[in-house]
Amino acid sequence: MAGAFVEQLLNGLTIGAVYVLLAAGLSIIFGVMDVINFAHGEFFALGAYLAVAIVAVTTGGGAFWVALVVAPLLVALLGAVVERATIRPLYGRNPLYHILLTFGLVLIFKDAIAFVWGENPKPFAQPPSLRGPVDLLGFSYSKYSFFVIAVGAVTAVGTWLLLNRTRFGLVVRAGAQDREMVRHLGIDIDRYYTLVFAFGAFLAALGGIVLGAKQGVSTGMGNSVIIPAFVIVVLGGLGSFRGAVLGGFSVGIIETFFRSPPFGLDAVLPNIGGVVVFLLMIGVLLVRPQGLFGNPEWTSSDGGGELLTGGGGGVLDDRTRFRLGAAVVGLLFLAPLGIGVLYTSYEVNSLLLTALVWALFALSLDFVMGYAGLVSLGHVLFFGLGAYGTVLTVQHAIPSVFAALGVGIVVAALVAWGVGHLSIRVSGVYFSMITLGFAELFFQLAQQAEFTGGSDGLFDFDPVYGLMGGPEVGDVALLGEIELFYYFVLALVVGSYLLARRMMNAPFGSVLQGIRESEERASFVGYDVTAYKRRAFVVSGAMAGLAGGLSAIHTGGVAPSFLAWIKSGEVIVMTILGGMGTLYGPMLGAGVYVGLGEVLSSFTEQWQGILGLVFVVFVIFVPRGLVSLPATLARPAERKTGGGPEPVADPESEVSD
Repeated sequence: MAGAFVEQLLNGLTIGAVYVLLAAGLSIIFGVMDVINFAHGEFFALGAYLAVAIVAVTTGGGAFWVALVVAPLLVALLGAVVERATIRPLYGRNPLYHILLTFGLVLIFKDAIAFVWGENPKPFAQPPSLRGPVDLLGFSYSKYSFFVIAVGAVTAVGTWLLLNRTRFGLVVRAGAQDREMVRHLGIDIDRYYTLVFAFGAFLAALGGIVLGAKQGVSTGMGNSVIIPAFVIVVLGGLGSFRGAVLGGFSVGIIETFFRSPPFGLDAVLPNIGGVVVFLLMIGVLLVRPQGLFGNPEWTSSDGGGELLTGGGGGVLDDRTRFRLGAAVVGLLFLAPLGIGVLYTSYEVNSLLLTALVWALFALSLDFVMGYAGLVSLGHVLFFGLGAYGTVLTVQHAIPSVFAALGVGIVVAALVAWGVGHLSIRVSGVYFSMITLGFAELFFQLAQQAEFTGGSDGLFDFDPVYGLMGGPEVGDVALLGEIELFYYFVLALVVGSYLLARRMMNAPFGSVLQGIRESEERASFVGYDVTAYKRRAFVVSGAMAGLAGGLSAIHTGGVAPSFLAWIKSGEVIVMTILGGMGTLYGPMLGAGVYVGLGEVLSSFTEQWQGILGLVFVVFVIFVPRGLVSLPATLARPAERKTGGGPEPVADPESEVSD
């Protein structure tokens, strides 16, 4: 038993060392720059792939050691370029925009890696000197695992010394506290920020190499570690290097002991290790909202800029926007009539239906993000719960789509109330991360639970049962079941928008917008800020549940992929792309995202990378979204002519609908 304990402890320290390399870079970047870097996992994967390429062209027994040094340096150089070209223009904005920007970078890097190296996993051999076991005090264990542990420990100590015992570290910590003060001393703090980001990318690449030589190299390796890395950083406290190191080793040990025999519970509750880690993060944040080390070694005194909403419509007045909206709904209503004449059934019954479902999902997120300022990275939780609730109801209870959708909405709303009750007590980035933790927790459960169909999902049900066919003239049906379902979805989406618009034009919506602008002021004048946020979160969760139920009916089933965190990223992209804080903007963004993806995918397999590039450009140059383009394009023309309409009011000062 003692030998088994030591073996599992070493296994935990091995994976923990990799987590330390990844989480330390994340924590340093956030602590110094207030940047939450979702592309960190892709730097991790890129380091491993570059190492494979270097080993392939290097002769001699030292190829691995050359790759171990050169590949992280190349990734660090790329990180410096990325910081200067994309992240630097966003300093001073709300940290949300860094999340959005780096999510776009994830799409770019992931497709770039697949384009260069292909989708198939790549073998990456360990150096001959580190192969085989080593005997220590009568115990035999892998040499390479000892090497990984040593790399993690030495890197952690070296990084701590760099940040606390050198002039570089002194400047970096001072810049994190007061950037302008450091600049007034004549120090180019921007250059130091570039070096910090490059160093974080270096650590991520180093982690990718040491793990790649142990488990192999694949395109999904970055995606598989980025969420655990964020859990570790949040557990330790965002910006706390000490928390990242202790959290990395601790999470590695906890996962190993829960998963592996003879101590693990995997035989009883599969994948319990992942569930426990998310439960641990949620529990820590509820008790200590700033993480275990809530007072990090350095932290920015600047809370970040405000979220930029799409405003009241720019150069378009209310009547014009109403007419445009009515015209769009009219065209959507007439769309099925063109099947077989102007386009095929696919464009309506697949593409348009998908766009409508995602438009409803984006509307639900805008309800809390654009109006209450709650950035939910786990909003896919309610989308997935609505889908599972709908399918399970049809299969095991009431064989009616209407009743099933109702159950899905209620389930999503109830869970939203519970999650909101727990999550809203924390704020800012921590709120975003705790919602992500809840979503990942349910994702893990959906993959393992028998009643959810496990990883295979549930697909054995009639997706249109209950609509009962369309109207008939004689014995001829005017509408088939698919067309009738299209109109059913269109009616629900338009109705949801009108309901949301009515709520936002009511006093409830005015209070939410007041909370977004200044939570302290809203609380000072007597509003129960927490209660209003929770109510908005429940309404938003219910609409997301409806979107998930409709998506399950449309696709003919549900799988754990409905709860994948990447969908939360996609719906945030749609919301910002269209223009949050407008209700109709995110719906427009969803349509553009789905349509652009369809067009690009017909030309290249790397369409997501191109879409990511488009999104990066929008985040940097058009942060208020597509709805702000008319006003943005009008201003240069006014400056050239010296005339034109009166200047448009600042959208942040307007009450948008």
